Amino acid sequence: MTAAARFADHALGTRFADLPAAAVERAKVFVLDSLGVGIAGSSVEGGEGLLRVASGWGGVPGEIAVPVWGRTARLAAPAAAFLNAWQMHNQEYDCLHEGAVVHAMAAVLPASLAAAELRGGASGAELISALSVGVDIAAGLGLASRAGFRFFRPGTAGGFGAVAAAGRLLGLDGPALEAAFAWQLAQASGTMQAHTEGSPILPVQIAFNTRAALQSCEMATLGFAAARAVFEGPYGYLPLFEGTYELEPVLASLGRQWRLAEFSHKPFPAGRATHGGIEGVRVLRAQHGFTAADVARVEVIAPPLIVRLVGRPPRPGSGASYARLCMAYAIAKTLQHGALDLAHFRGEALADPETYELAARVETRDDGTTDPNALAPQTVVVHLNDGRVLRWQGETMLAHPARPLTRQQHLEKFHRCLAFSAEPLAPGTAATLVEAVDGLEQMADVRWLAGLAASPNR
Repeated sequence: MTAAARFADHALGTRFADLPAAAVERAKVFVLDSLGVGIAGSSVEGGEGLLRVASGWGGVPGEIAVPVWGRTARLAAPAAAFLNAWQMHNQEYDCLHEGAVVHAMAAVLPASLAAAELRGGASGAELISALSVGVDIAAGLGLASRAGFRFFRPGTAGGFGAVAAAGRLLGLDGPALEAAFAWQLAQASGTMQAHTEGSPILPVQIAFNTRAALQSCEMATLGFAAARAVFEGPYGYLPLFEGTYELEPVLASLGRQWRLAEFSHKPFPAGRATHGGIEGVRVLRAQHGFTAADVARVEVIAPPLIVRLVGRPPRPGSGASYARLCMAYAIAKTLQHGALDLAHFRGEALADPETYELAARVETRDDGTTDPNALAPQTVVVHLNDGRVLRWQGETMLAHPARPLTRQQHLEKFHRCLAFSAEPLAPGTAATLVEAVDGLEQMADVRWLAGLAASPNR
């Protein structure tokens, strides 16, 4: 069997009853987290322009309209999935699988909810099942890689997970889902250049692959002869996009390891690679009581991937997308305020000259780790003006499944996100969404959930 056939078997053969209770519980946690982050992302700069452009994609009379989270807009399904995926990742605040380095939910959840609308409804248990298999495939592709990033894996791998989840909900059979994977390979896109430059196009790459997933599922029903060795062929996804890989252990794990249960929250609205540095500064600040004015310099010593992803120099005027992927900026804001908030990447806070003066004293250095995908350990060394040198080391970052957020922390993040909705949500939306997701496996129709996440039509 090809890898595509084995992925399709997993995607279509998994039953809700097959999922362990821990996987179901974590699925609900990350559905709520993802909706909150996506709602907050509706107010990020550039959203009005993307909404205007996406509104022109489809929308013919009688076509099913899908809600855009945090807005009154209702768009054609591929366009709505595009906007919701962009909103989920545009603040670097969405959950991820650390081992795979894949923010799979940013593609899988928007595509799944759009597919539920196209289908005419789906139960909460069906949604959880679709998300679980989609995440297994997206994260599995990342885990199979033995090479460093060349393409933007959350978009490329995430798109295949979105195909699996949406295809399941749309009722594709095995051959059709295999064909959908082939159609997705034809559309897969997104390199690391946007990340390297801190460009706001970066999250749009997830959006492109999410929109493509719905189109792939639709085109898979047309009867075209499709490529078979989608993932392992000489010009398939893994050889071309990842290079060095080992897929068989991932395929063997399907149905036994549920990757959504291995996901990490993001407690801070910045690249996950910054989180060890942020936590280290917070812990040392709490233990020793120093202020930003007391700091001479800060060193973060971490695996090479950390340096590559967020070791960039602080640059005033480079924009929020650049700042979210800058360890020095994140640590400077944390030293100033004791925490990092969504508001620190907007308006006057983003232009604060004192932040950049402090950030210039932060250095991120390679610790020599040989694993090209490692995010930990991270060591933070704070040098104070009085000569003291304070050190913290973290082997596992906060909100990793080994150190999960408490329910209170999870809900505090969710409520803070809803405060950044582009348009007012209905009164009581936060409490209603929390209650709805808590009982998601009993929900009759998840279209109601997507409607709650959107601003009501006025």
